[in-house]
Amino acid sequence: MEEKLRGYSLVVLSFSGLLLAGIVVSFALGRFPIGPLELFTALGDKFGELLAALTNGKIPATPGDGVTDQMRTILFNVRLPRILLACMVGCCLAAAGAAYQGVFQNPMAAPDILGASSGAATGAAFAILLQLGARMVMVFAFAASLVTIGLVMLVSRAARGNRVLRIILAGIMISSLCNAATSFIKLVADPNDILPAITYWMMGSLAKTKAESVAFAAVPMAAGLLPLLLLRWRINLLTLSDDEAKTMGVNTGLVRGAVIVCATLVTAASVSVSGLIGWVGLVVPHLIRRLVGNNYRHLLPASMLGGALFLLAVDNVSRNLLSTEIPIGILTSAVGAPFFIWLITRKKEAI
Repeated sequence: MEEKLRGYSLVVLSFSGLLLAGIVVSFALGRFPIGPLELFTALGDKFGELLAALTNGKIPATPGDGVTDQMRTILFNVRLPRILLACMVGCCLAAAGAAYQGVFQNPMAAPDILGASSGAATGAAFAILLQLGARMVMVFAFAASLVTIGLVMLVSRAARGNRVLRIILAGIMISSLCNAATSFIKLVADPNDILPAITYWMMGSLAKTKAESVAFAAVPMAAGLLPLLLLRWRINLLTLSDDEAKTMGVNTGLVRGAVIVCATLVTAASVSVSGLIGWVGLVVPHLIRRLVGNNYRHLLPASMLGGALFLLAVDNVSRNLLSTEIPIGILTSAVGAPFFIWLITRKKEAI
């Protein structure tokens, strides 16, 4: 037990260090590199400005040397929001994937299992068709995703049979309807302007990330992640029968419902601001499980760090590999699928 705890602590510390290092490196990559010295100087300047504003000038701001206005604009308006959002989306998708795999006791469960991604795609496609602007695309995607989950829950409650199987089948059915609606929207969209925008959104990208995108997603992400962290030890009990869990004072139905709602909330928030990004919620929890084990008290926090690090690394590749940015959803599929094939075909490992 003590060895496992030390191993978990080592993984968390290693991933935390790698994530911090990856964030610093991410600022230095790109057409306008911002080195560590310029980065910390600019952040110090911003902190000084905030402190001066809070104290009404009693503590004056003292700008550092070596940071141009162009650097500050790129740092605070372009690169910082994008890096933050990449970490947030990766963290949420990995946490949702781990939570779904625990709730459904299915190693193939992923964040889009209940149709959250399909619903978001339909909402975003409809907003793009109406030419409502980037902010309304996020709002429509988020709202449609939540409505989709509501329909899945209603259908699953009306059906008969195993509870978990009902939810999965209802998710598949509603996802199919959403995919059909999205296909119809693409059919009637202007092929010269609207259709390419819908197609590009569905590939997943962080290219046009702004501070308002981070602010829009931060609240529902926090509202979903915090309960998941608080409930993570109870997810372990979902492997038991309902009767066994009740003898331990745990209402498995309530826990299962709460975990599904929270995981779906963070999925909807992520998809609404980044488009469709696959494989993060499937691959990362499997990799982390081999490092820290199946105990969700350790697995969930480590998966969140691993997901943030993974998506940050993939986003750096997407914006620097070629002169034209590659949609991040393409890269996560290109990396995730072969890695998962290798993972499941290892002779000494089993899913």
